[in-house]
Amino acid sequence: MSYTNGLDKPTDYFETKLYTGTVSSQSITGVGFQPDWVWIKYRSDIANHHLYDSVRGVQKRLNSNTSNAEATSVNNLTSFDSDGFTIGTDNDINESGQTYASWNWLASNTTASNTDGSITSTVSANTTSGFSIVSYTGTGSNANIGHGLASVPKIIFVKRRNTAENWAVNIQKITNVINDSLWLNLTNASSTIPIWWNSTNQTSSVFSVGTASDVNGSGDTYIAYCFAEKTGYSKFGSYTGNGSTDGPFVYTGFKPAFVIIKSSSQAETNWVIVDNKREGYNPDNDRLFPDSNQAESTSDVIDLLSNGFKLKSGAGSSNGPSYTHIYMAFAEAPFVTSGGIPTTAR
Repeated sequence: MSYTNGLDKPTDYFETKLYTGTVSSQSITGVGFQPDWVWIKYRSDIANHHLYDSVRGVQKRLNSNTSNAEATSVNNLTSFDSDGFTIGTDNDINESGQTYASWNWLASNTTASNTDGSITSTVSANTTSGFSIVSYTGTGSNANIGHGLASVPKIIFVKRRNTAENWAVNIQKITNVINDSLWLNLTNASSTIPIWWNSTNQTSSVFSVGTASDVNGSGDTYIAYCFAEKTGYSKFGSYTGNGSTDGPFVYTGFKPAFVIIKSSSQAETNWVIVDNKREGYNPDNDRLFPDSNQAESTSDVIDLLSNGFKLKSGAGSSNGPSYTHIYMAFAEAPFVTSGGIPTTAR
């Protein structure tokens, strides 16, 4: 198998960057591109996740683990740079001597007005990697919104910005269940919520929203992160756990650099993030939890392989017995490049 969609080098579009805090303003370099979405988590202590994007603008923070409204602080992320980003003195992202993980995605480094939907949106879209950031203002009536991807998104995260509200996650293109939804900041199992998505499937140009304030309150402001699947770079799907240390193997077609997992069938199980930098080798792939402020866990639940990942623990959050788990995976390298060169497991 070879890939010809321009994604032989996935690190041009996604990269994990680790750093150590200094308490003084510092530039984090080595990302390899100017990111449009930066997600930061304090690894060594309890602290909220910090999410920043270039569409909302610098210094504007959301937390994946809370329902909090957007906050603005001069001590947060202060610029998106050509090889990374610059941060201020906030302890949650820059305490002296403490360790942090940042996950970085490239959109387009620009924005455009999108009139494909009944609501005009502001979009930064990368059609090659299948990622877009979408800003819009709600109407309170059933509507659709242009996402700019030119392909159908498989997962969409929506957050109301101006007041507190839970994160709405559209997973209906993963589970093939209309209106299927999760909450990024909660451990709940999935539920079908017609007033979020108006019982309508996404298309290659728009996603639909219903009348709920979570996604479309009249006059409220929102941000959405949309992901379409791209061969050799990203894979979004589901698997059934077996509760064993010899868990299922999930084929992605590439060596994963980053994996998010959530049990969609079982409540009270955390979202889980694993990446190829913490600690960076099997079996030591440490966990962080998007719905929780807790510090990094060093218990080992997953091996990252050359063409997918394998579950190595019976933990309910990643491999509960007969639980359905949804996942998002982004590549370190395709299994076979467009030049026919195979990659190998770490």
